[in-house]
Amino acid sequence: MDRDLNVPTLKARSTAPLNMEPHIQVRNLNAFYGKVQALKNVNIDIPRKQVTIIMGPSGCGKSTFLKTLNRFLELTDGTKISGEVLVDGYDIYAREVDETEVRKRVGLLAQQPSPLPMSIYENVVYGMHIHGMKKNRKEYKAAVQHYLEIAGLWEEVKKRLHDPATSLSIGQQQRLCLARGLAVEPEIILGDEPTSALDPISSQNIESRLLDLKKDYTTVIVTHTLRQAKRLADFVIYMYLGEVVEAGPARDVFNNPQHERTKAYLEGQI
Repeated sequence: MDRDLNVPTLKARSTAPLNMEPHIQVRNLNAFYGKVQALKNVNIDIPRKQVTIIMGPSGCGKSTFLKTLNRFLELTDGTKISGEVLVDGYDIYAREVDETEVRKRVGLLAQQPSPLPMSIYENVVYGMHIHGMKKNRKEYKAAVQHYLEIAGLWEEVKKRLHDPATSLSIGQQQRLCLARGLAVEPEIILGDEPTSALDPISSQNIESRLLDLKKDYTTVIVTHTLRQAKRLADFVIYMYLGEVVEAGPARDVFNNPQHERTKAYLEGQI
């Protein structure tokens, strides 16, 4: 039975900056891999229709945190999660919530492109078909063009839509994965180092798309690259050993960090 994502729970008080309306509110979030605690009492607000960058050294919990925001983490054996993740004030971990609907609403662009073993066209329509979002071939064709245009891929593939998706370059594959994710009409886009496997030109292309999309989507991206963080970020979360050390508007964190660990990371000491 389908369940409604919008299950009421207590709304959290916002800690976002006054000019940034929170879209995601995380409260007392803890995550474990077996007995190892990866996230420690995370409390943070993520602003709506902004690019939020999660940064920090390797192994500090960035990707773990990201995957709690759409319930992907629980797909890993041996994980345990406690606390709340509120999207528009409703807890996505509430018992009544359908995790499939959460993952539709909060899409993930992975580090490595993962095109499905089918054509370019079929990759884009796959999610729409699964969720019954279109009714006929004409609607599907229009949607394929629309989302490939948003991803900046249409002009490159419009004459080869029925070629295997794996025939595309790795940069094109990542843009195809972006189009495929957007086609199911999420509200939030997560990116787990989405450009780390790409060449500089392809990386720039993905960055450009992500900046364009923030007028319509809330975007949360993990990156190891400080230069990329400075290019993209409206809001920054700095993590260290599973904890949020500092968070705030990008200009404040980059120009006037309040914590010594943040300052050390920005100066390349960590």
